[in-house]
Amino acid sequence: MGLEGKHIGFGISASHCTYEEVVPQIEKLKQLGVKVTPFVSHNVQTTDTKFGTSGYWLNKIQDLTGQSIVDSIVKAEPFGPKTPLDCMIIAPITGNSTSKLANAQTDGPVLMGAKATLRSGRPVVLGISTNDALGLNGVNIMRLMATKNIYFIPFGQDDPMNKPTSLVARMEALVDTVESAIAGKQYQPVLIEKFKD
Repeated sequence: MGLEGKHIGFGISASHCTYEEVVPQIEKLKQLGVKVTPFVSHNVQTTDTKFGTSGYWLNKIQDLTGQSIVDSIVKAEPFGPKTPLDCMIIAPITGNSTSKLANAQTDGPVLMGAKATLRSGRPVVLGISTNDALGLNGVNIMRLMATKNIYFIPFGQDDPMNKPTSLVARMEALVDTVESAIAGKQYQPVLIEKFKD
């Protein structure tokens, strides 16, 4: 099954160190003929870090997708029954956003995009990047793994010696995960070895 002609939402939350891994996946989707609509969290819109300014990333995302950025709850809400997406991706999804999604809190455009997509019975694909996945956030990740229509990009520990509770998705598996999710299946294996010494 191909992705050509699909309309996919691509939500980005504030795991700034992961953007360089995510951007090539947007490019791959575009090369496959996907219409990609970008959604960004408030922190992505307003936070400058050593990984780049908010303006730099917003411009890059908009240039890559060729679509206006969905940057408010009001703009995100129609991507449910009115303008359904074939799939909603959130990559990276932080521990904060993971916790909110698992507990039905919709306080920004990215999570509203996910809620709207789930409301339409369509898949949501998550690419986690969080320092507390094997800590307090573990229960939220497991709750989402058991939730209908939510799928995970395969993930593993990125730095087990220095950050033993941290997990990061293997973003290179994003396209395969999306194809499987649209077919109603979790791409496997979901638990992988991310760390290489």
